Amino acid sequence: MTPELTIALAILLLPLFAFVVLVFFGKRFSSISGYVGTTILGIDLVLALYTMFTKLNASVPVWNMSFTWIDLHTMINHVPMKLDIGIMVDNLTAPMLVVVTTVSFLVHLFSLAYMKDDVRYSRYYANLGLFTFSMLGIVLTNNYLLMYVFWELVGLSSYLLIGHWYEKKSAADAGKKAFLVNRVGDLGFFIGIMIVWMQFSTLTFSDIFSSIHRGVVPFDSNTWLTAAGLLIFCGAVGKSAQFPLHVWLPDAMEGPTPVSALIHAATMVAAGVYLVARTFPMLTADALVTIAYIGAITAFISATIAIVQNDIKKILAYSTISQLGYMVMGLGVGAYTAGVFHLVTHAAFKAGLFLGSGSVIYAMHHALHHLNDHHTDAQDVRFMGGLKKKMPVTFWTMLIFTLAISGVPLTSGFLSKDEILAGTLAFGHFTGHTIIPIVGFFVAGLTAFYMFRMLILTFFGEHQDAHRAEHIHESPNVMIIPLIVFAALSFFAFYSFNPISAGSGWFFTKVTAPAVVVPEGVASTPAEEFIEEVHHQHSLAMMISVGVSGIGILLAFVIYYWKKISADALEKAMKPLHTFLYRKWYFDELYDATAVAATIGIARVLAWFDAKIIDGIVNGAASVTRIGSVVSGKFDSIVVDGAVNFTAYFAGFFGLLLRKVQTGKVQTYIIFALIGLMALLALYK
Repeated sequence: MTPELTIALAILLLPLFAFVVLVFFGKRFSSISGYVGTTILGIDLVLALYTMFTKLNASVPVWNMSFTWIDLHTMINHVPMKLDIGIMVDNLTAPMLVVVTTVSFLVHLFSLAYMKDDVRYSRYYANLGLFTFSMLGIVLTNNYLLMYVFWELVGLSSYLLIGHWYEKKSAADAGKKAFLVNRVGDLGFFIGIMIVWMQFSTLTFSDIFSSIHRGVVPFDSNTWLTAAGLLIFCGAVGKSAQFPLHVWLPDAMEGPTPVSALIHAATMVAAGVYLVARTFPMLTADALVTIAYIGAITAFISATIAIVQNDIKKILAYSTISQLGYMVMGLGVGAYTAGVFHLVTHAAFKAGLFLGSGSVIYAMHHALHHLNDHHTDAQDVRFMGGLKKKMPVTFWTMLIFTLAISGVPLTSGFLSKDEILAGTLAFGHFTGHTIIPIVGFFVAGLTAFYMFRMLILTFFGEHQDAHRAEHIHESPNVMIIPLIVFAALSFFAFYSFNPISAGSGWFFTKVTAPAVVVPEGVASTPAEEFIEEVHHQHSLAMMISVGVSGIGILLAFVIYYWKKISADALEKAMKPLHTFLYRKWYFDELYDATAVAATIGIARVLAWFDAKIIDGIVNGAASVTRIGSVVSGKFDSIVVDGAVNFTAYFAGFFGLLLRKVQTGKVQTYIIFALIGLMALLALYK
């Protein structure tokens, strides 16, 4: 193993080490658990930065390490039946390592103050480590098998963090909802992996993509390849909260606010977009068109819902879903680098937005606690206002984040969003799918509107309660530092010295598409011509996006700052529409009436069958046995009972041993599973 791959492996295992240490010893030094986890993640970040700079300047395209995990020593159609697993670092992996470790480290740092009085402080930091390990595994693996394993670990760790305050029913329900909804998408992902295995006899990315690149596709037609790509995309639909599996993400806000920043910026939801980017070389034109439309629909639906929400975290949650739709849409139209670039820039300003909202909620909670006010919602923007003077650092950083997500020039969000919109215009030009760019620009305007609505209601004007305002103050420095770092990363200069184009920046010159996919309907068009059209549309996309964003910002100020138009009057005039959007298009009610009701109905039928039929057969057999035992009672007492007692003695002995490991604690079972996995890896290495 090369030194570079050794460092990459260390990046993966350090968060796991933090998890193990805090699970076993966290209670012994609970007061410093946060510092232990934060220090380890700080080291991880330094290693990730070194790896990224080294890899992006290396001449070798991929650092790869594989070994045979399972070898059946047989051949099917002249293909050996064996399974290789390993890790790799390429120009997509390298910046993603930095994204994950940066956000995770700063969330760890922020949580030192935000979670300091939590009753499960050490467990919280242990689960953060498991979360980070899982996401890094997805980024580093070189095959679909390990990706699926880490994929499920992300689902488990998100369940543990979303339901961290499990004594609160809404938090426990949100964790279960996230876990179950993601199982739907993961089932499609698993089926897609099985199709790929049956056709290619390998799950390693390089083997699959090189076969496709050479035109050696074992499928009888592109239909199966399209189906495999879309089924794998189902995993992204679940993890990245795309339509129609987007319903879990807003409820996930029941977890601690730093967890929201981690989930929305660098882990879990980003995993879905990363999966699409990693699978990009095997996606057919038909699959990409479908993906583009799913992204556009998701961006539109979630943006319309966000404009009427009042919970500050719910607004940000729907903005995340909308921005994820943007990324998926960008990848679907063939703008690979733009889609991945928006994933990277979005990680900084969205993590900052959530941590900024956490700073506001922290200050509101302390003020309400001081006044013994249990009736005011600390997260409702309608009860805020006037915080600009009370929390100046939080305000200015939140303003930068809001400008970035709105696509205002000189920010990173402007660079990445403009590239995606240019890609949609080129896509529409070649294919006739003009609805895609129309939705993209419309959503850009909606985003600017609802984000500045949130900013104005939170920080401008006068606070709703003057007495409460006296007790609101800026958050501790340990919470402010991450905000300042993320604010700095939200400016254009970190990605390109050209403030109006990212094309000449380091990201676009280093992180390029592994294979250029020509849009549907232009199979005869050279790839260079398609790329040239994207550059040609850049200026038009920039002008339109700045225009619609400006209109959205202006409208927010007219209604909520200058109050030239009454927001209450608008709500009353459009009450049915407002209710429809506030109730989230009634998706929850629809799923409750269909999928949930059907599942409960089937469960009741199966319960009846189990109680009446299965138990009836078993109980009938027991009755017959009881009659026989009466007839041969003496024989049973001498021979059978003696054997039973002898067996029971040994069963009880082994039961005493086994129940020691049956603790009922999920963390213990995870440790045993990880130990078993490591033992298997060592055995088959």
